[in-house]
Order: sequence, then C-alpha cells, then structure tokens
Amino acid sequence: MHERKDSESNATKYATTVERKSERELVVTRTFNGPAHIVFDAWTKPELLQRWWVAKSFGASFLSCEADVRTDGTYRFVFSHPSLEQPMSFFGRYVEVTPNSRLVWTNDEGDEDGPVTTVTFEERGGETLVVIRELYPSKKALDDAVASGSISWSGEQFEQLDQLLVNLQASVG
Repeated sequence: MHERKDSESNATKYATTVERKSERELVVTRTFNGPAHIVFDAWTKPELLQRWWVAKSFGASFLSCEADVRTDGTYRFVFSHPSLEQPMSFFGRYVEVTPNSRLVWTNDEGDEDGPVTTVTFEERGGETLVVIRELYPSKKALDDAVASGSISWSGEQFEQLDQLLVNLQASVG
C-alpha cells in the first residue's frame, strides 16, 4: 500500500517525500528554509504563487491567478501550454484557512468530485515543515491521477519555491 519517492537536488538539502498512505490518500512532505509566515505567503498570494507553482520544465505559463484565500473563498488558476489549443483551468474553494498554519481546498475542475487538499505549515527553528495531504474520492481516482502523471508536487516545483523563499527573505532581511 505504501509507495514512496524521494528526490533531492544538489541545490538543496531538503528532500521531497511522496507516499501513498491509503487507497485514497497521498501525502507529500518537504521542509523549506524559512519561517512559516513567509512560506504561507508563498502559497497564498497570487503574485508569489505564479513564481513557483508550475515546474518550468512543464512548459506552461500562467494566464491568470486568482486566489481569495479565506474560508469559503475561491481560487482559479488558468495556464497556457504550447501543445494545447485551449487554456487549462484549475479551480475550487478554500474550505479552511488558518493563517501561517493550515490551508484546505477543493479541486473542482473535473467532472467528478476532485481530491481535497490539506496543507499544514509547522515552523521548526526558522524552517517550515510542509505536509500536503490529498484525499481522493475513491481508490480509482487516486490510481488514475498517479497513472496520468497529474500528481503535481515535484522536486523541481519545490526547488522553485526554495529560490523564491531565498529572494523573499533577502528582501525582508
């Protein structure tokens, strides 16, 4: 039942761990070098999300990034990709927002119920442990997501977030 993948770049000392915890749940863990409030900002401010959310190697670019990050607020990310005739949209609703510690959102763009994503931020001595839990509506839905390659939490994506955090801390410090 447990699938595990660790990836680590020479550029960072932090590994991304992806583990299937059950038939319906995928858990991603990663520590980031920065306090929880800065890491949380990077996940919740559209101008920052656009700088790291999509892995550069994917070749997509943001057309728009809207995020009303509050309980019952909504988000909508629209991307273009050279291989697609129409833009891709990802959208949903924030179920829970606890500043600097927890985000829960729905993924509503599919025909069926999408997964519910919960992200927690735990500060530990100037670093922040981020745990992402994606709960899918069924085993088949998670199996299909894994098979399609649509599980988007990649080492490259998080390396982009690492660099953004370095820049944000340098501008504050």
